[in-house]
Amino acid sequence: MNTWFKKSFVLSAGLALILSGCGAKSDNAATNASPTEPNTAKKLNVVTTFYPMYEFTRQVAGDHANVTALIPAGAEPHDWEPSAKDMAQVKDADVFVYNGIVEGWAEQALSSASNDKRVVVEASKGLNLMEGTAEEEEGEAHAEEGHSHDHVLDPHVWLDPVLAQKEVESIEAGLAQADPANKADYEKNADAYIAKLKDLDTAFKTGLKDVKRKDFITQHAAFSYLAKQYGLTQVPIAGLSPEQEPTPDKLADIIKFSKANNVKTIFFETLVDPKVAQTVATEIGAKTDVLNPLEGLTDEDKQNNLDYLGVMKNNLEALKKALNE
Repeated sequence: MNTWFKKSFVLSAGLALILSGCGAKSDNAATNASPTEPNTAKKLNVVTTFYPMYEFTRQVAGDHANVTALIPAGAEPHDWEPSAKDMAQVKDADVFVYNGIVEGWAEQALSSASNDKRVVVEASKGLNLMEGTAEEEEGEAHAEEGHSHDHVLDPHVWLDPVLAQKEVESIEAGLAQADPANKADYEKNADAYIAKLKDLDTAFKTGLKDVKRKDFITQHAAFSYLAKQYGLTQVPIAGLSPEQEPTPDKLADIIKFSKANNVKTIFFETLVDPKVAQTVATEIGAKTDVLNPLEGLTDEDKQNNLDYLGVMKNNLEALKKALNE
């Protein structure tokens, strides 16, 4: 957590309490409903962090909740921090859904904007999380004590369609806890969406089974879970953080590897400057293409009516093309 956030967190929390207090009389009937009692008077107020959590929650909630995302479209979630207004939303939520690890601010925000009635869902909890790359772990030396786990564990589980199913199940359980009267609907909605994720998994298995090569180069180490699930090898230029710059030695190693293995595509991602990927591509005479980590939808994604499933299908096609060159 950076210095600005440490200094401003107390002020943000205080402002959040004031802002939430202004609406207490009108909102408490729904917000403070017991998680063990049906809440039929008003839709659940569900606050999520970034796009995958929003999309998974929206699919499960259906018509029974108003679902919002704190991190706006186009913002990079790794370095986003909550404002006082955001803290008020966290405090007033009936259910708060976050992935874990990527939202380094979440635990302190939940503690500062406390609400005993709120149900908290850490969607990646209980999953077997992978460690980050060596470059990322080296960067850990500069992290604050007590927050080093944020810099070592890889949060990108939502990019594995199998692990995404587990996250949907966790979200379903949280919504049912907060609103047991509609538990059957949450289960039905979750099952329907999980069926689509299973179809996506099948498409990845089939599409990547007989590709000519198994390794692919990415600018950002976001695809380790996906690679492991489908027998591929991700070769990242940099570590878990999209803003991390590779060392000169690492860049030289990537260029050497790319030339030796006749790599023809270097993947970059949306929301982040692609200059590093372009540098490698230029050096080896390769092209660049997008492999989307789905940390947020771009305006172009929205204009094309893309959602999680649509973007993941595009990722599959991009991988199939690059791995068959």
